[in-house]
Amino acid sequence: MSLRGRQGRAVLRATLACALLLAATAGVAACGDDDDDPEGTWKVDVISASFPGKQRLAQDAQLRITVKNLDSRDVPNLAVTVDGFGIHKDDESLSDQNRPIWVVDRPPANSTTAYTNTWAVGKVPAGATRTFTWDVSAVRAGTYTLRFRVNASLTGKAKARAPDGSTPEGSFVARIDRRVRPLPARIQ
Repeated sequence: MSLRGRQGRAVLRATLACALLLAATAGVAACGDDDDDPEGTWKVDVISASFPGKQRLAQDAQLRITVKNLDSRDVPNLAVTVDGFGIHKDDESLSDQNRPIWVVDRPPANSTTAYTNTWAVGKVPAGATRTFTWDVSAVRAGTYTLRFRVNASLTGKAKARAPDGSTPEGSFVARIDRRVRPLPARIQ
């Protein structure tokens, strides 16, 4: 094999690696920055929201939030932000200072975004309803507050407002018992 052939392949690999890196960077940058979002305010209502107030370690639970578009226009990109699935520990000895309280086993269907605490389901027609459902498992005992707020887009240019003009939001207090949920009986 000639030196020229090896150098050519090395240059080609380096060029491809740079191209892939640039493409990935552009893709990630585009995830949270949609310049096509219209500006304005959309009227929505949280029809129902539920989350079990008493749980046990390793217990499966569902956070469910149903939102209705009360506006005469389509909501550009209906999203829900949830704060409280984890906590932040100021401990330099930890490689990751963010610690889970609940592990999200399954997020709402077709809702993935580049954000770690926001899920979006896209455009929602006037009068339509969407339900966000998270399947979670408790991994830390204690009493915690989970907060949520509804958004009309990821960029913040399109704002969601409740019928009374306030931000559509809510919270739950959940107590996680340190006793682990019993496993199902073995099938003989």
